[in-house]
Amino acid sequence: MDVFENVKKNFGFGCMRLPMRDGEVDTEKFSRMVDFFLESGFNYFDTAHGYLDGKSETAIRECLTKRYPRDRYVLTDKLTDSYFWKEEDIRPLLESQLEACGVEYFDFYLMHSQTAENFEYFKKCNAYETALKLKDEGKFRHFGISFHDRAEVLEQILTEYPQIEVVQIQFNYLDYDDPAVQSRQCYEVCRKFGKPVLVMEPVKGGSLASLPAEALEVLNSLNGGSPASYALRFAAGFEGIRMVLSGMSSMEQMEDNLRFMKEFKPLSRQEMDAIDKVRDIFNSKHLIQCTACRYCTAGCPKHISIPDLFACMNMKKLFQGWSADFYYNSIHTVNHGKASDCVKCGKCEKSCPQHLPIRSLLQDVAAEFEHRS
Repeated sequence: MDVFENVKKNFGFGCMRLPMRDGEVDTEKFSRMVDFFLESGFNYFDTAHGYLDGKSETAIRECLTKRYPRDRYVLTDKLTDSYFWKEEDIRPLLESQLEACGVEYFDFYLMHSQTAENFEYFKKCNAYETALKLKDEGKFRHFGISFHDRAEVLEQILTEYPQIEVVQIQFNYLDYDDPAVQSRQCYEVCRKFGKPVLVMEPVKGGSLASLPAEALEVLNSLNGGSPASYALRFAAGFEGIRMVLSGMSSMEQMEDNLRFMKEFKPLSRQEMDAIDKVRDIFNSKHLIQCTACRYCTAGCPKHISIPDLFACMNMKKLFQGWSADFYYNSIHTVNHGKASDCVKCGKCEKSCPQHLPIRSLLQDVAAEFEHRS
C-alpha cells in the first residue's frame, strides 16, 4: 500500500512559521492561506505540539479542520520528547493533540527530532511501542520519524524499527554535503531501507530565500524563479522524496511557492551548476547555519533570543551599515539576554537540530557587538 495514496502533489504546508499578530496566530490570514493552498490542489499539512508554543495545533483546528471535511486534507503531527516523561504520558499527550487539532486521527504521526540521545530517551519510555499500539487503535494511520543526526544513527533506528513507514530529514542544497547535517548520507540511508522521504528545511529557515548579493546575481542570470523556487525544486527533484515542506508565513510566500510547485519540474543541468556556485559563495561567507527553529530558546535560563542574535551576526557579515548593530542593541536584546549573558549550561546545544556549538558562537557574537572600544 502506498502511504501517500491520499496525498496530492509533492509539496506540503509546514505550520511552524505562521502569520502572527500581537503574539497570536493571525487566523484570518492563515485561513486565507489554507483556502488558497487547498484550492490550488495541495492538501498536506504538518505540525507539532511545540510549534508556536502550542498555537500551531489550535490554529489548524480553527482554520482548517473546523472548516473542511476530513477527506480534504492530510495532517501530520509529532511526538516530542519535552512533553512526556514516562510511557504513561504518551497516550494522553496524543489524545490532547488530536483534540487540539480537532480531528479523530492523524494521517501521519512522527517520532519527533530523533537523535542518538533522543532515541535512547524514546526507547526508555517505550515510545515507539506505545505509538505503534495507538496506531493499531486507529489514532493515526502511518508511523514515521523526523530525524536530525548522523547517517549511522538513522541506520540504527531503521534497523531496530522496521515498522517505520516514512522518514523526515533536513535536506537542502547547502546541507547536502555538510558534515554536521549529512543530508546526502541520510537520504541514501532512507533509499537503502526503501523508506519514502519527507523533506524539512528545504530553504534552510529562509536562508536560501535571502541570498548574498553575488549569489542572487547567479540565480537571477537564469531568468527563472525566485531563490526559494530553486531551493524547493532542488529538494523535490530526488528520487524517493515524496514530500517537501515549506513553512510559509504570508500569502506572498505561498503564491511564489505554488507557482512552480503546481507543475513541478526538476532543476536542469544549467540550474544545478548555478546552485553549485551559490553553495560556494555561501560557504565562503562562514555564516552561522541557524534555521531559526527556536528549539534552543525554550530552556535558556537567561532568555537569550539565540536565533535572532545569530541573524544579526550573519547580517553583519553580509551587509555593511548600521542595521545589524541596531537590531542587536535596540530590538533583540531588549527584554532578552545578551550574548554575553550566556552561562554555558549547554541546554541549547542539546536541542539544536543543526548541532551548532552555540556557546562558542555566542562568545563570537558578544565580541562583535558588545565589546567595542
